[in-house]
Amino acid sequence: MCYSAQVWADYRLYVRQCGAELDIKEFYELFWRRGSDSKIKIPKAMEAAFAEPKNEAEQQIKSAIDAFAVEQTVKLQQGLFTQRKRLADAERVLQSKPTKAAGESKRIAGDKIDWTMGKLSDLRRTELKDRDSRIFPGHYVPVMVMESGRRVIKPMRYQCRPAGKPAFYDTKYPGTYNARRDNLEGFWKGLFGYTHGVVVINAFYENVNRHRVEGRELDVDEAVENVVLEFKPRPTQDMLVACLWSRWTAPGEPDLMSFAAITDEPPAEVAAAGHDRCIIPIRPEYIDAWLNPVPVKLAAQHAILDDRARPFCEHRMAA
Repeated sequence: MCYSAQVWADYRLYVRQCGAELDIKEFYELFWRRGSDSKIKIPKAMEAAFAEPKNEAEQQIKSAIDAFAVEQTVKLQQGLFTQRKRLADAERVLQSKPTKAAGESKRIAGDKIDWTMGKLSDLRRTELKDRDSRIFPGHYVPVMVMESGRRVIKPMRYQCRPAGKPAFYDTKYPGTYNARRDNLEGFWKGLFGYTHGVVVINAFYENVNRHRVEGRELDVDEAVENVVLEFKPRPTQDMLVACLWSRWTAPGEPDLMSFAAITDEPPAEVAAAGHDRCIIPIRPEYIDAWLNPVPVKLAAQHAILDDRARPFCEHRMAA
């Protein structure tokens, strides 16, 4: 399963290279709603696209981003003060009468101080890094869909909650950030053939057992160890990943747009690295056909998935 990916978080890439249009209203509502909903996670690179607003709507989004940054800075600084006091208290105890509890408190405070300083540094930083475009389940990302015959970019959460399902589906089915191809006409039948999307990624990450990566059996007394592998297409290229999406609504709740990446049997090099699933990159010439599915012609959609792009994905241990 693709638990993490390096994506096009900047909507302008979709505009320039795919001829798509921005759904500015959806982006505006998402950024402002984040101020009161701590569950909304947005990559820094997605914010950076609005750093130099070109119109009033983009300026309003930037205002929401700036307001959120100020709020987060205050919270982090308050937490930093608390942990520095905890550290000082622990060090005083250790100087007079060392205890295990004081030593543990010092360690925890030090770790939390380092974490908080890192978060504050990220908030202030303007130069983007690769990790600013990396998403995990629950993160929001631009997704390209078709609307009234136009390619449109909408912000969606990477974990799909199908319309009509209860909100607890998020915890009951935590793996719904991926849609298995062999279940498209089962669990996903309400979306497959109806609401298709595309997300552009240039790397993906998978949890794999170390002994499988090393191509050996697990020793009798050996505990299973998990490692994270980074897969990148070679030569370097962007992949148009096939997705399903849904708009979830409920009385008294804000609308939720969310998506899942379709996965299938892995190519040989991914399987050899010890993983049993892989995302499906579609060919550029199929974008409009994929985004305009006909529910009674699912065979045509399966044909697009069959005739997929097949870049060789080189792997390495993730940093």
